[in-house]
Amino acid sequence: MTDDLRVTVDGSVGTITLHRAAKRNAVTYDMWVALGAACHQLAHDARVRVVVLRGEGDHFCAGADITELLAERPAGVPGFMDVNMAAEHALSTLPKPVIAVVQGDCIGGGAALAIDCDLRVAVQGSRFGITPAKLGIVYPPASLERAVRLLGPAAKRLLYTGDLIDAQEAHRIGLVDELLPLDEVEARVTALCATLAERSLLTQAGTKEMVAAVLAHGSVPADLAASWAREVAAAPDPAEGVAAFVERRAPNFTWSERT
Repeated sequence: MTDDLRVTVDGSVGTITLHRAAKRNAVTYDMWVALGAACHQLAHDARVRVVVLRGEGDHFCAGADITELLAERPAGVPGFMDVNMAAEHALSTLPKPVIAVVQGDCIGGGAALAIDCDLRVAVQGSRFGITPAKLGIVYPPASLERAVRLLGPAAKRLLYTGDLIDAQEAHRIGLVDELLPLDEVEARVTALCATLAERSLLTQAGTKEMVAAVLAHGSVPADLAASWAREVAAAPDPAEGVAAFVERRAPNFTWSERT
C-alpha cells in the first residue's frame, strides 16, 4: 500500500515501523490504511507473539499529516478520519501485547498511537503532546476515551492546552511505562519482548479484552467472562502451565488464537 510503513517479523516479534523520517513520521492517509492492514496481518500470524510499534529515525511520530486532513475524496471512499479511526481501533484491539518504542516527538496522532499500545517504553528527551486545541478540532471520541482511561484527569490539561510535556512528566502521569537512556532502550525492548513471548498468549489476550471491558463499563460482562471460560477449558495452556510448574521447567505455551 505504501513504502512509508513497513512490517517485519523476527522470530516471535512483529514490528511495525512508521517509515517517513523526513516528515517526523507524520501519518498520511495511505499510512493509516496500511497500519490497519498490518495490525490485522500480525493479529493472525501464528508466529507473532508480541508486536512493536516504532518510528524510523529520530522521532516516533509528529502526528497525522495535517495537509491531508481536509482533502476531498471521491464519493464512496473513506475519509481521512475514517481510516485514521479504523487503524487506531485495529491497533488498540490487536489481541497480542503491543509495545510502543518512543523517541523524539510523540505528538497529536503520534500520542494517540502510543496510547493505543499496551506498553510504552520511551527514550529520555522525548516530547509528548495531544494537540487538537491548536487546530480548532474536537478530539475523536474513541481516541479521547483511550486517553482518559490511561491518564484520568491528567488528560484534560493535555487536551485543553495542547502543550508539550517532557518524558519525565509523561512518566509521572502514566503516559510512559518505562523511561530509559537511549543506549539502554533496545536491550530493554528485546528483553521485554522475550518475556512476553514466553508467557501465555491465552492469558494475555483474555486479560487485554477483559481489562478493556472493565475500563469501558466498570466490570467484565457475563457473556465475555463465559466466552473466555470456554476458551480456557478447551485450550492446551492451562495443562501445560501446571505440568511445567510441577516439573520445574519453562512452559511451552501453544495457544495462538481465539476460536
